[in-house]
Amino acid sequence: MKKLSALLLLIGLSGAFTWLVWFRPVTGEEEEKKPEALVSVHVSKISRATVRRYVAAFGVIEPEPTASARLAPSVPGVITAVHCVEGQRVESGSLLFELDGRASEVAARFAQKTLDRQRKLAETDGTSLKALQEAEQQWASAHTQQELLQVRSPIAGTVSKLNVRVGEAADLTTSLAEIVDLGRLVATLLIPGESLESLKVGQTVELIRPDSTNHPMTTLTFVGPQIDPKTGSGLVRARIPMGLGLAPGQFVKARIVSEERTQRLVVPLASVARDPSGSDYIALVEGDKAILKPVQVGFRDGNQVEVEGEGVEADKTVVTEGAYGLIMTQQFATRIQVVNE
Repeated sequence: MKKLSALLLLIGLSGAFTWLVWFRPVTGEEEEKKPEALVSVHVSKISRATVRRYVAAFGVIEPEPTASARLAPSVPGVITAVHCVEGQRVESGSLLFELDGRASEVAARFAQKTLDRQRKLAETDGTSLKALQEAEQQWASAHTQQELLQVRSPIAGTVSKLNVRVGEAADLTTSLAEIVDLGRLVATLLIPGESLESLKVGQTVELIRPDSTNHPMTTLTFVGPQIDPKTGSGLVRARIPMGLGLAPGQFVKARIVSEERTQRLVVPLASVARDPSGSDYIALVEGDKAILKPVQVGFRDGNQVEVEGEGVEADKTVVTEGAYGLIMTQQFATRIQVVNE
């Protein structure tokens, strides 16, 4: 029995030795000690800058509410003279149209003769004071009627549209011409209703012109007090500086600076990445490693974004291109190779 046990033990030891020699997986040196991953990244510096929050708007170029006029006759009649052309600059009070005044001229001559006669009679007490006053009133009424046949510009500006020609009849509803003061133009803009409370007169407006890389700056001159219930939008106006070449009726986009923060820590937009849980991180460079830092994100202004967080300071180096990949590895520190400075 002892011999059998010794034989079985010997067979077991032989089998184990055989498995170790022939079947055990061979582990190489490289597999036993894996090299640490090396990630190529681009970097930049954390800096301080002024960041702004914007409200997007769009609308059209128009004259200021008091910078345009649509002319109509005060009395019906036939146009006998037109003293303007489209594009002409006119001054306030300039005579632009005359209506047929033959009947009024007859009335005015008759009133003048009546007045002259009553004045002569008054010198010899040959008429009453009442008769003289009535003659004076008729004379004044006749001349007023003549003045109503002349249409003058109420403002200084440019004739933007001429609607009638000599010989045409005009009544009180006829639009004879339109006058615009091109030096007093505004951008009438629509904004989301929820942004209306954040805007006020005097705030900076950036006019975005699709045909130019030059985006001129101006200011808000009017903020509407209410929201249109049909569109859910509010109305604001911004002054148009002279010399921009913008014309009434032209479409324009704009960005209104609703809030401004100075001396804020900012990083390139590519530096900030969000993990699957919704938290934002940046990767600070310390030596040859990138260290993940959670941050609170503030205003985004162009290609920069405001950040705050523990250890986030001006002039520190931060990963830009490659930051998202580092964060998705979920490793606190990763060896990096800087591609650019």
